Amino acid sequence: MSAAVPAPDEAAAAGGGRTRPAASWPLTAVEAGFRLLARLRGAPALHPTGLTCSADLEVVDDGAGPWGVPWLDAPGRHAATVRLSRAAGLPRRLPDGLGLAVRVPDADGPGRTLDLLLTSSGRGRITRRVPLPRADVLRGPYSSLLSYRIGGRPRVLAAFPRPARRAPVHGDPAGLVAALATGPLVYDLRAEAADRSWRTFAVLTVRSVLPVGSERSLDFDVYRHGVRGFAPGSALAATRRAAYRGSRRGRRERPRRNG
Repeated sequence: MSAAVPAPDEAAAAGGGRTRPAASWPLTAVEAGFRLLARLRGAPALHPTGLTCSADLEVVDDGAGPWGVPWLDAPGRHAATVRLSRAAGLPRRLPDGLGLAVRVPDADGPGRTLDLLLTSSGRGRITRRVPLPRADVLRGPYSSLLSYRIGGRPRVLAAFPRPARRAPVHGDPAGLVAALATGPLVYDLRAEAADRSWRTFAVLTVRSVLPVGSERSLDFDVYRHGVRGFAPGSALAATRRAAYRGSRRGRRERPRRNG
């Protein structure tokens, strides 16, 4: 006969405590690391300083057929909130990972909020999945890096700035304030087509600065705020969720002071 396998509660008692799946320990470490970093910064673990702005997002029909997603197949204008940020907070003249976070409340009906998190990247078939530091916010595209499931098909998302300005726009808050004082920043939001070309699904217009401190941020989270038929894929989902949880918790905690 085979030996009896102890029940989970019995195994925990024999081990002197609760048992946890081995696979959970890397996620616990990720969450703890992001929690500590956010706690020390008093801001998001990554992209700690940025500029929060009012914006509007207009869903457009590109003429290439339906997406199979309710909110994309209903062109119209939505109020939005945008945060422009630098990943590491390096000096303004140095390249840094630039962030473009977008929140569209009620994008797919009441209570169905959509968050998008995009990072400066390349534009080629490979480099669109690779973070690319930049100094100028209008120099190149921003990408979701990982695929979304849109109408049942995996697609990378990207935001392409419209280069309507001659002078560079630096990604630090002061540079962005100065740029927005002269006019809005406009981005074409696109998703991969089946042949890896781009289809435009919306135009994002960033208009004015909101009275939010540079180290404060909405709790952007693409897993908590998604809409029907339009959600991030499963690649690294558990790791990213752990990072978001840790960053949210750490921001609510104050660093301990010695003495």
